[in-house]
Amino acid sequence: MGGSMKQYIETSLSYDDYLGLIDRLLAEDKTTGPNQSAAYVNFTRLNRQRMNRIAKTNVLQTEVADKIRGVDRRMTWLVITEAWCGDAAQNIPVIETVARASERIDTRYILRDEHLELIDAYLTNDARAIPKLIALDAETHEVLGTWGSRPSAAQGLYDEMKRQGADKSKINEALQRWYNADMGHSLQIELADLAVIWSQGKASTAGVR
Repeated sequence: MGGSMKQYIETSLSYDDYLGLIDRLLAEDKTTGPNQSAAYVNFTRLNRQRMNRIAKTNVLQTEVADKIRGVDRRMTWLVITEAWCGDAAQNIPVIETVARASERIDTRYILRDEHLELIDAYLTNDARAIPKLIALDAETHEVLGTWGSRPSAAQGLYDEMKRQGADKSKINEALQRWYNADMGHSLQIELADLAVIWSQGKASTAGVR
């Protein structure tokens, strides 16, 4: 990688700053990354609305709250993302819901296409899939584990439809229906379980196939 984890954290954004960046870009009919096509800007506009809705409606499950509040290790969750990414829009507000339940977890956001060397060190199936969460010890910046880029059930749906030869639009429609029905519950559970493992210093990954 081109930089240390400490350097990446220092150049990363808080959640509020990430949302602010998206809003400023949209005000100029722009998005993050090198692709500034109308389609990508439209994706970003839809994603911003979706993130706002999910942030307001995603409720922390009791079992998740109990687990996450028991985490006794200070961690930084560094999330690689882009504003135009549909999976990022679906999952990032849920990541925030879980992280904010613990005083020991801080989230930071960094743009994939400005740090390709970072995402290339954390590929999923040889792809630069996002969002990608890298869990770090808050003091030493040791990598404790990763998650991304979809909840396991959503990734399974994607893999099966791709195996069957479904086109991209049908896969995206199916994923959207899955996200709407799941309401962030699967991701909450996955992250809570991983947070316990990471806090114990047992490196673990999820979503990598």
